[in-house]
Amino acid sequence: MQLEDHLGDIVRKARMMSNVQAAAAARAAGLSESELATLENSGRPPKQADYRKLAETIGLDAGKLAGIAAGWLPSPIDLGQWRELRCITTSDGEMAVNCYLAWDEVTREAAMFDTGWDATPVFAEIEKQGLQLKHLFVTHSHEDHVAALEAVRAKFPQVRLHRGTREAPLDQCNRPNDFIHLGSLRITHRDTPGHAADGTTYIIGGWPEDAPAVAIVGDAVFAGSMGRGNQSWALARGKVQEQILTLPAETLICPGHGPLTTVGQEKANNPFF
Repeated sequence: MQLEDHLGDIVRKARMMSNVQAAAAARAAGLSESELATLENSGRPPKQADYRKLAETIGLDAGKLAGIAAGWLPSPIDLGQWRELRCITTSDGEMAVNCYLAWDEVTREAAMFDTGWDATPVFAEIEKQGLQLKHLFVTHSHEDHVAALEAVRAKFPQVRLHRGTREAPLDQCNRPNDFIHLGSLRITHRDTPGHAADGTTYIIGGWPEDAPAVAIVGDAVFAGSMGRGNQSWALARGKVQEQILTLPAETLICPGHGPLTTVGQEKANNPFF
């Protein structure tokens, strides 16, 4: 298992978020600018860096950044608590992306969250489990998350599409206080823009045997990191704090890239928060 963002990605994102020039960040870390560039590009510093001063300069939590540098990884997640949940990863070249499938154990009604690059593995799981795909929820409309959208709609023309973009037809737009039932499962949403204007987190509750809620977060937050603030760094960071990290600590976080994690693990270890 490895994080979606290595140490250098985290440093680069934080430096951009804080609008700190490379020279200032390098001085704080006790590195030359070329050494900082090596760190940002590879995740491996050419020599020991002063992560505490670097973190203070670029707006990260110093202790948590040191933890990432020391090799922190989220504890492995046993999906046995969520028997009706699958994480399916597809790749296009070097970019891997996660999509998710959830269903009710009795009715076999299912929902898909993003499509990834290729929906074929999802189709196979739907057939294997004897499911009826009723809903497709989009966390945001970046290509890697919706590349197979038309293939899904062609195979399941009755599937209902849910998305946060205001440009979508009204019957596809998420509305405040909307909730969807899949048998005993209940799906709600929270707006989490910043990485993308239509960024949306979907919360799935009502799991059998009182398993914790599941948050499908797209690229809002990753294990140990967060998505790039394409729309606004401040908005992206604030929405994660307000809408995701306020969920119960045991809530399962299912990101668009990288390993699964929990709210508790991110509050304790993610240097952006």
